[in-house]
Amino acid sequence: MDFEPNRYSVIEEKNPREIVMLRGKGCAWRRCRFCDYHLDSSPDEAANFALNREQLLKITGIHHKLEVINSGSFVDLDEPTIALIEQVCQSHGILEVHFECHWCHREEIPAFRARFAKKGMTLKIKIGVETFDSLFRESYLDKGIDTDNPEEIAAYFDEVCLLQGIPGQTVESMDRDIQTGLAYFERVCINIMQENRKPIKPDPEVIAAFTRELYPKYESNKRIDILMENTAFGVGGVVEHA
Repeated sequence: MDFEPNRYSVIEEKNPREIVMLRGKGCAWRRCRFCDYHLDSSPDEAANFALNREQLLKITGIHHKLEVINSGSFVDLDEPTIALIEQVCQSHGILEVHFECHWCHREEIPAFRARFAKKGMTLKIKIGVETFDSLFRESYLDKGIDTDNPEEIAAYFDEVCLLQGIPGQTVESMDRDIQTGLAYFERVCINIMQENRKPIKPDPEVIAAFTRELYPKYESNKRIDILMENTAFGVGGVVEHA
Protein backbone atom coordinates (compact mmCIF):
# COMPACT_ATOMS: atom_id res chain seq x y z
CA MET A 1 0.00 0.00 0.00
CA ASP A 2 1.33 3.41 -0.99
CA PHE A 3 0.50 5.29 2.21
CA GLU A 4 3.21 7.08 4.11
CA PRO A 5 1.53 9.67 6.34
CA ASN A 6 3.14 11.67 9.08
CA ARG A 7 2.52 9.57 12.19
CA TYR A 8 3.87 11.76 15.00
CA SER A 9 3.00 15.30 15.96
CA VAL A 10 2.68 17.66 18.92
CA ILE A 11 -0.59 19.48 19.55
CA GLU A 12 0.15 22.81 21.24
CA GLU A 13 -3.33 24.33 21.51
CA LYS A 14 -6.37 23.09 23.45
CA ASN A 15 -5.35 20.18 25.67
CA PRO A 16 -1.65 20.14 24.60
CA ARG A 17 -0.39 16.61 23.95
CA GLU A 18 1.72 14.46 21.70
CA ILE A 19 -0.11 12.31 19.17
CA VAL A 20 0.93 9.18 17.31
CA MET A 21 -0.91 7.46 14.48
CA LEU A 22 -0.14 3.75 14.80
CA ARG A 23 -1.10 0.73 12.70
CA GLY A 24 -2.93 -2.39 13.83
CA LYS A 25 -4.88 -5.22 12.29
CA GLY A 26 -7.68 -2.82 11.39
CA CYS A 27 -11.21 -1.97 12.41
CA ALA A 28 -13.38 -4.94 13.38
CA TRP A 29 -16.56 -3.16 12.23
CA ARG A 30 -15.50 -1.82 8.80
CA ARG A 31 -19.08 -1.07 7.75
CA CYS A 32 -19.26 2.70 8.19
CA ARG A 33 -20.42 4.23 4.89
CA PHE A 34 -18.21 7.30 5.32
CA CYS A 35 -14.85 5.86 6.43
CA ASP A 36 -11.97 4.16 4.60
CA TYR A 37 -9.48 4.65 7.44
CA HIS A 38 -9.47 0.87 7.99
CA LEU A 39 -7.25 0.57 4.90
CA ASP A 40 -4.37 1.72 7.11
CA SER A 41 -3.93 -1.73 8.59
CA SER A 42 -2.01 -4.97 8.21
CA PRO A 43 -2.37 -8.54 9.46
CA ASP A 44 1.43 -8.65 9.87
CA GLU A 45 1.94 -7.97 13.59
CA ALA A 46 5.73 -7.88 13.32
CA ALA A 47 5.60 -5.25 10.58
CA ASN A 48 3.04 -3.25 12.54
CA PHE A 49 5.18 -3.31 15.66
CA ALA A 50 8.26 -2.18 13.72
CA LEU A 51 6.31 0.77 12.31
CA ASN A 52 4.75 1.59 15.68
CA ARG A 53 8.04 1.34 17.55
CA GLU A 54 9.61 3.91 15.24
CA GLN A 55 6.86 6.39 16.07
CA LEU A 56 6.66 5.67 19.78
CA LEU A 57 10.38 6.29 20.19
CA LYS A 58 9.81 9.88 19.00
CA ILE A 59 7.77 10.65 22.11
CA THR A 60 9.40 13.06 24.55
CA GLY A 61 6.70 13.55 27.21
CA ILE A 62 6.78 17.30 26.65
CA HIS A 63 3.15 17.78 27.76
CA HIS A 64 2.82 14.63 29.91
CA LYS A 65 -0.14 13.57 27.75
CA LEU A 66 -0.26 11.24 24.76
CA GLU A 67 -3.00 10.54 22.22
CA VAL A 68 -2.80 7.26 20.32
CA ILE A 69 -4.91 6.80 17.21
CA ASN A 70 -5.16 3.92 14.77
CA SER A 71 -7.69 2.64 12.27
CA GLY A 72 -10.31 0.97 14.40
CA SER A 73 -9.80 0.63 18.14
CA PHE A 74 -6.82 0.52 20.45
CA VAL A 75 -7.66 -3.13 21.14
CA ASP A 76 -6.70 -3.81 17.50
CA LEU A 77 -3.06 -2.99 18.29
CA ASP A 78 -0.67 -5.88 18.94
CA GLU A 79 0.42 -6.64 22.50
CA PRO A 80 4.07 -5.60 21.99
CA THR A 81 2.83 -2.18 20.84
CA ILE A 82 0.58 -1.80 23.90
CA ALA A 83 3.46 -2.83 26.17
CA LEU A 84 5.78 -0.31 24.50
CA ILE A 85 3.19 2.45 24.92
CA GLU A 86 3.18 1.69 28.66
CA GLN A 87 6.97 1.64 28.80
CA VAL A 88 7.42 4.89 26.87
CA CYS A 89 4.78 6.67 28.93
CA GLN A 90 6.38 5.57 32.18
CA SER A 91 9.87 6.57 31.09
CA HIS A 92 8.72 10.04 29.98
CA GLY A 93 6.39 10.86 32.84
CA ILE A 94 3.19 10.67 30.77
CA LEU A 95 0.25 10.40 33.15
CA GLU A 96 -2.69 10.59 30.72
CA VAL A 97 -3.18 8.49 27.58
CA HIS A 98 -6.00 9.03 25.08
CA PHE A 99 -7.19 6.08 22.98
CA GLU A 100 -10.01 5.55 20.48
CA CYS A 101 -12.43 2.64 20.59
CA HIS A 102 -15.51 1.41 18.74
CA TRP A 103 -18.71 0.72 20.67
CA CYS A 104 -18.42 -3.01 19.95
CA HIS A 105 -15.30 -3.20 22.16
CA ARG A 106 -16.76 -1.28 25.11
CA GLU A 107 -16.65 -4.25 27.49
CA GLU A 108 -12.87 -4.49 27.00
CA ILE A 109 -12.23 -0.95 28.20
CA PRO A 110 -12.37 -1.49 32.01
CA ALA A 111 -9.54 -4.05 31.93
CA PHE A 112 -7.33 -1.63 29.98
CA ARG A 113 -8.14 1.20 32.38
CA ALA A 114 -7.10 -1.03 35.29
CA ARG A 115 -3.94 -2.17 33.50
CA PHE A 116 -2.72 1.39 32.93
CA ALA A 117 -3.89 2.58 36.35
CA LYS A 118 -1.57 0.06 37.99
CA LYS A 119 1.29 1.98 36.38
CA GLY A 120 -0.02 5.37 37.42
CA MET A 121 -1.67 6.35 34.15
CA THR A 122 -5.22 7.50 33.45
CA LEU A 123 -6.90 6.46 30.21
CA LYS A 124 -9.25 8.76 28.32
CA ILE A 125 -11.27 6.78 25.79
CA LYS A 126 -12.82 8.47 22.76
CA ILE A 127 -15.68 7.08 20.67
CA GLY A 128 -16.75 8.12 17.20
CA VAL A 129 -20.49 8.58 17.67
CA GLU A 130 -20.65 10.94 14.64
CA THR A 131 -24.20 12.02 15.62
CA PHE A 132 -26.56 11.38 18.51
CA ASP A 133 -29.48 11.07 16.08
CA SER A 134 -29.48 7.27 16.25
CA LEU A 135 -31.89 6.73 13.35
CA PHE A 136 -29.78 8.90 11.04
CA ARG A 137 -26.57 7.40 12.39
CA GLU A 138 -27.50 3.75 11.93
CA SER A 139 -29.69 3.90 8.80
CA TYR A 140 -27.43 6.28 6.88
CA LEU A 141 -23.93 6.03 8.37
CA ASP A 142 -24.14 2.37 9.52
CA LYS A 143 -22.03 3.17 12.57
CA GLY A 144 -22.84 0.07 14.66
CA ILE A 145 -23.92 1.69 17.94
CA ASP A 146 -27.03 -0.04 19.23
CA THR A 147 -28.20 2.56 21.73
CA ASP A 148 -29.88 5.94 21.39
CA ASN A 149 -28.93 6.97 24.93
CA PRO A 150 -25.89 9.29 25.21
CA GLU A 151 -25.73 8.64 28.95
CA GLU A 152 -25.22 4.92 28.27
CA ILE A 153 -22.41 5.70 25.83
CA ALA A 154 -20.80 8.07 28.34
CA ALA A 155 -20.74 5.28 30.92
CA TYR A 156 -17.91 3.70 28.90
CA PHE A 157 -16.32 6.64 27.07
CA ASP A 158 -14.79 9.95 28.17
CA GLU A 159 -14.63 11.81 24.86
CA VAL A 160 -16.68 11.84 21.67
CA CYS A 161 -16.05 12.46 17.97
CA LEU A 162 -18.75 14.02 15.80
CA LEU A 163 -18.87 13.95 11.99
CA GLN A 164 -20.29 17.10 10.45
CA GLY A 165 -20.64 18.51 6.96
CA ILE A 166 -22.58 15.60 5.47
CA PRO A 167 -25.88 15.52 3.53
CA GLY A 168 -28.98 15.76 5.68
CA GLN A 169 -27.42 17.79 8.47
CA THR A 170 -28.52 21.30 9.39
CA VAL A 171 -27.04 23.99 11.62
CA GLU A 172 -29.66 23.03 14.20
CA SER A 173 -28.90 19.30 14.11
CA MET A 174 -25.14 19.84 14.24
CA ASP A 175 -25.47 22.30 17.12
CA ARG A 176 -27.71 19.85 18.99
CA ASP A 177 -25.05 17.14 18.62
CA ILE A 178 -22.34 19.47 19.91
CA GLN A 179 -24.45 20.49 22.89
CA THR A 180 -25.22 16.84 23.69
CA GLY A 181 -21.53 15.99 23.46
CA LEU A 182 -20.64 18.79 25.87
CA ALA A 183 -23.36 17.70 28.29
CA TYR A 184 -22.23 14.08 28.58
CA PHE A 185 -18.52 13.97 27.68
CA GLU A 186 -15.32 15.67 28.83
CA ARG A 187 -14.26 16.65 25.33
CA VAL A 188 -15.79 16.87 21.86
CA CYS A 189 -13.86 16.48 18.60
CA ILE A 190 -15.70 17.76 15.51
CA ASN A 191 -14.48 16.21 12.27
CA ILE A 192 -15.59 17.94 9.07
CA MET A 193 -16.30 15.32 6.41
CA GLN A 194 -13.51 14.74 3.89
CA GLU A 195 -13.84 13.21 0.45
CA ASN A 196 -12.83 9.53 0.24
CA ARG A 197 -13.82 6.38 -1.63
CA LYS A 198 -16.86 5.59 0.49
CA PRO A 199 -20.38 6.42 -0.73
CA ILE A 200 -21.12 9.28 1.69
CA LYS A 201 -19.59 12.51 0.44
CA PRO A 202 -19.14 15.95 2.00
CA ASP A 203 -21.94 18.45 1.43
CA PRO A 204 -20.36 21.84 0.58
CA GLU A 205 -23.50 23.72 1.64
CA VAL A 206 -23.58 22.03 5.04
CA ILE A 207 -19.86 22.70 5.53
CA ALA A 208 -20.39 26.35 4.57
CA ALA A 209 -23.23 26.59 7.09
CA PHE A 210 -21.05 25.05 9.81
CA THR A 211 -18.20 27.42 8.99
CA ARG A 212 -20.51 30.44 9.05
CA GLU A 213 -22.71 29.62 12.06
CA LEU A 214 -20.98 27.11 14.32
CA TYR A 215 -17.24 27.51 13.87
CA PRO A 216 -17.22 31.03 15.37
CA LYS A 217 -19.47 29.86 18.20
CA TYR A 218 -17.21 27.00 19.33
CA GLU A 219 -13.74 27.87 18.05
CA SER A 220 -12.53 29.18 21.42
CA ASN A 221 -14.17 26.48 23.56
CA LYS A 222 -11.31 24.69 25.28
CA ARG A 223 -13.29 21.42 25.43
CA ILE A 224 -13.80 21.27 21.67
CA ASP A 225 -11.36 20.37 18.90
CA ILE A 226 -12.50 21.30 15.39
CA LEU A 227 -10.77 19.52 12.52
CA MET A 228 -11.67 21.27 9.28
CA GLU A 229 -9.16 18.92 7.60
CA ASN A 230 -8.39 15.37 8.70
CA THR A 231 -4.71 16.26 9.01
CA ALA A 232 -5.34 19.18 11.38
CA PHE A 233 -3.65 17.37 14.28
CA GLY A 234 -0.51 16.98 12.15
CA VAL A 235 -0.94 13.28 11.40
CA GLY A 236 -2.75 11.26 8.74
CA GLY A 237 -3.56 11.79 5.10
CA VAL A 238 -5.38 10.14 2.23
CA VAL A 239 -5.27 6.35 2.24
CA GLU A 240 -4.32 4.91 -1.15
CA HIS A 241 -5.22 1.48 -2.41
CA ALA A 242 -2.43 -1.03 -2.89
